Amino acid sequence: MICTVTFNPSLDYIVSVEDFKLGLTNRTSSELMLPGGKGINVSTVLMNLGIENTALGFMAGFVGDEIVRKLEEMGVRSDFIRIPEGVSRINLKLKSIDGTEINGMGPEISAEKVQELMKKLDPEPASRAAPERSETPQPSNVASVIDITLPPILASIKNDKVKSL
Repeated sequence: MICTVTFNPSLDYIVSVEDFKLGLTNRTSSELMLPGGKGINVSTVLMNLGIENTALGFMAGFVGDEIVRKLEEMGVRSDFIRIPEGVSRINLKLKSIDGTEINGMGPEISAEKVQELMKKLDPEPASRAAPERSETPQPSNVASVIDITLPPILASIKNDKVKSL
């Protein structure tokens, strides 16, 4: 079974605005809302290719509920871990201005929730327990908290802090 992981999934709100004026009220000429994040994007491509997979990761609040609903609507299987506080992020993609994006922050992820995800990825981790850490893992440092051996994982990582590990 192929699993993809999106530590900080998003609801991408993609809009076009003709003749955008900074500082004024503008109206959209088109709108689209899609679930997003690197792992979710890979799951969507795999599903479109007819390859079974499950999207894993963390979700929170009404935005997380909408991400899961949109994935189900698209036919993408998911098994996200609910974070009890905060909301999953909303990203605004303004297509009228070349490459303009405003990305939300997303919820804080506890070490316990990371361990819950590790159990989903490796249901028999008895000999591969992660060491205790005092820091709270976030999408930017979660790889440093995960100190276990898993099957080969393909990752596309944008955050420089994670890349350097």
